[in-house]
Amino acid sequence: MATAAQIGLAVLPLATIAFLMIGRYWPATKAMPVAWLVAAVVGLFGWNMSLRWLAAASINGAITAVNILYIVFGAILVLYTLKETGAFDVINEGFTSISDDRRVQVVLLVFLMGSFIEAAAGFGTPAAVVGPLLVGLGFPPLAAVVVALTGNLMAITFGAVGTPLIIGLEDIFASTEPIQSTVAEQGLTIPEWVAQIAVWAATFHVVVGVLLPFIGVAMMTRFFGPERSIRPALNVLPLTLFAWASFSVPYWLTAYFLGPTFPGLFGAMGGMLLTVGALKAGFLHPDEEWEFAPEAQWPEHWVGDIQPGESASGDTRVAADGGQVTAASSMSLVRAWTPYAVLAALLVLTRVVDPVTNFLTSTLVFEWANILGTGMDNSFALLYLPGAIFVAVHLLTIPLHGMDTQQVRDAWSETVVKVTPAVLALVFAVATVQIMIQSGETANVDSMLVVLSEATADTAGVVYPFFAALVGAFGAFLAGSNTVSDILFGTFQYNVASDLGVSRTILVGAQAVGGAIGNLIAVHNVVAALAVVGLVGEEGRVIRLELIPLVYYATMTGILALLFVYVFAPGTF
Repeated sequence: MATAAQIGLAVLPLATIAFLMIGRYWPATKAMPVAWLVAAVVGLFGWNMSLRWLAAASINGAITAVNILYIVFGAILVLYTLKETGAFDVINEGFTSISDDRRVQVVLLVFLMGSFIEAAAGFGTPAAVVGPLLVGLGFPPLAAVVVALTGNLMAITFGAVGTPLIIGLEDIFASTEPIQSTVAEQGLTIPEWVAQIAVWAATFHVVVGVLLPFIGVAMMTRFFGPERSIRPALNVLPLTLFAWASFSVPYWLTAYFLGPTFPGLFGAMGGMLLTVGALKAGFLHPDEEWEFAPEAQWPEHWVGDIQPGESASGDTRVAADGGQVTAASSMSLVRAWTPYAVLAALLVLTRVVDPVTNFLTSTLVFEWANILGTGMDNSFALLYLPGAIFVAVHLLTIPLHGMDTQQVRDAWSETVVKVTPAVLALVFAVATVQIMIQSGETANVDSMLVVLSEATADTAGVVYPFFAALVGAFGAFLAGSNTVSDILFGTFQYNVASDLGVSRTILVGAQAVGGAIGNLIAVHNVVAALAVVGLVGEEGRVIRLELIPLVYYATMTGILALLFVYVFAPGTF
């Protein structure tokens, strides 16, 4: 049993993050280096870690962060490539031509299109892309941000082609010897076990997410509609349930058969195909069109520097009922979608065709074995990581969409600007966690995370599974990333489950869901979403509104976690 002093020391790095980011409003780029320094001091004096072990743990974390950044860079590069060519305008027009009804547009653009962007790019990009699209259609900017942040929650756990689970859990667990050994005793490899975690995470989402599309519409009608009521949302409940089912079936089946890489991507694609098809066939569309009140009646804080009907760049958008047409309208819908279709095909090819997978995982792999003589290993697979596929799709899009040199240069520069702030935050966040994980390796004592897990289990007792998702949400709120939340708390959840004698798989699955929930109120996500619609400064209003879906999702996930570990699947590893 850890002493009170050990518990106090172990919590210091996390308390530092909370104090600086919540109490002092520091950005992660400033808070995470301080947290790393605190973790290093605690490791040095509280756990007797040598400088060599501190350096090796930090290097190990930095290599993992580079893996993450490579994926993020490629994903955002594709996004900005399609924005430069006008393909995103065309994709947007394809959706909005289906209906003028704002409720239908939220289902199509926020829940389905937003989920597709999250599945492909992740890292806060959906709100930053969908928000301006909604404003361009005439949504109040504040309403656009609120619904854009809400709608893609089911896809976040599997965002950026599975990065939170693959990098945030698989890589961390593979670098932790006690977890590796215990999983091996079950006859599983770490990737096989993480694939099981993915199925449980998808199960949580499918059950709890049944109301997610409806909540997005209801938030809009209740807080931004002329009647300030959820009744208009109830009129499209059949559509929201159909969209949820169309998304959820391929989503869950993909998690079950293919693992954590593709659920969000295939779920969104299936949902878009079926829901758009049903609407075009005349099914599920509301009888009466719903619209916002006239703009003259909107409160001042709903609108900032960018006027509705205008994109973030100032270009006039195409409304569903006609109006001015952008230059991008000359591009066909098939041509606009082709890069994402190629992306999906390449991701499947490189993950399920064994000869291709074996070639990519054995070619241009840069490995650092036995880092500084500590036994820690890490690697960087240049061709196998999804970042390589994103870059390849970018290169294919250049001739496909006829990009000129300036457009290519702009896409790269925008990507660099977007990714650069994340570098310091990710490097120091992962290094901090690695110090906490490795802190018990040199002194034959429990690591900081083990100490915290034991204290948490003792305090919460058998009801802890109810709070597992909230812990994950707290991590994402702090770091602005499901991936970083899983890095911070995946091992923590594993250890708590071990201490309580409940399913590690289910509890880590709840963590993966919690990391998605926290993105609703992650400060840098909210700031980024407000910035692209010209409303910086309204973070407080947005976060207060986002607490509504957060409380629903965290509460229902907590109840399910208790039922799963104690009633329905108590024997699960």
